[in-house]
Amino acid sequence: MKKSLTVVLALSAALALSVTGCSKSDSNSITVGGVAPLSGGVAVYGVECKKGIDLAVEEINAAGGINGKNIVFVCEDDEGDPAKSVNAYTKLTTSNGVKYIIGSLTSGATIAITSLAQADGVVQIAPAATAVAVTEAGNYIFRACYTDPFQGKVGGKFAAANLGAKKAAILYDIGNDYSVGLKENFVAEFTANGGAVVAAESYNTGDKDFNAQLTKIKTAAPDVVYLPDYYGTVALIAKQLRAQGITVPIVGADGWDGLSDKNADDSVMPGYYSNHYATDSDSAKVQQFVSNFKSKYGENPNAFAALGYDSMYMLRDAIVKAGSEEAADVRAALEATDGDYVTGHLTFDANHNPIKSAVMLRIQKDANGALATAYEATVDISK
Repeated sequence: MKKSLTVVLALSAALALSVTGCSKSDSNSITVGGVAPLSGGVAVYGVECKKGIDLAVEEINAAGGINGKNIVFVCEDDEGDPAKSVNAYTKLTTSNGVKYIIGSLTSGATIAITSLAQADGVVQIAPAATAVAVTEAGNYIFRACYTDPFQGKVGGKFAAANLGAKKAAILYDIGNDYSVGLKENFVAEFTANGGAVVAAESYNTGDKDFNAQLTKIKTAAPDVVYLPDYYGTVALIAKQLRAQGITVPIVGADGWDGLSDKNADDSVMPGYYSNHYATDSDSAKVQQFVSNFKSKYGENPNAFAALGYDSMYMLRDAIVKAGSEEAADVRAALEATDGDYVTGHLTFDANHNPIKSAVMLRIQKDANGALATAYEATVDISK
């Protein structure tokens, strides 16, 4: 009786190990680590990104894997907390022995592990961390998304050139590098395109009441309000902004991705934000991805899903190109990336930041009356 119980327990443990993908890479598989906020305040970013990665892994494995080896993706939840990002990284590199990591999602959580990855020679791809400092740790660090300076300038040009705004007001989180970086670059591009910033008000992370700042903004009578923050805060500000009688368009960045009927209402309209791709693009690659994602998950993929998907395919392509699984060889192959992905044609600059375009999305109602997005414009700040 004891012997059979031992056998059952051993088989159960082996099954659990194979399901969770907790074993290190072996001769038949390649383990890729993931660090993402799967719970907590920005969980929608990590959950959606992981869906995109999981879809890519499923497709790659169904097509024969990488040189005949299946990918095993092991993702650790960091809750968007930098300290927990470090714990996740340590677990992946010690217990799982990974040579490549995709993550994390927010800039602070990502930067917490870039120096570790660089020192250890682990290839790290940040799907959506837009702060400039992310890739400054060294040559093993890459990102799939554009940077804050780039999208801040995209928002500034769009407000001036596409919306025809002459006076802008800005409300930003003074303690958030993402928000501050976007604000500074929006100002630079908006004024370069003939606009004037008539109000720039700040708040602290976690604030819930913005009425004092919005009263000043209303008095300044702007044509547009720039809100560079994450979706939860944006939804809260938008309600108070409209309650104050400010009816002008609001503009933001990729942190808005995640706004929906679950966390926002009509107050976010008219609203526009810079993003990495549009689900209604006529690109065949985009439409195939959207179709496959909807078949698997029953919903449209947001930009974080697309960036996660692209990150895994970029890594796959680099391993194939390198003809090796050694991190140093894969790193060199990643630097030479030059191909078409869901979020655009991608090459890297000297700092491993992508060279690609950005789109502006418009928030609107779909046929069922739910909040949705639609392609509004492609903005080129090089002209």
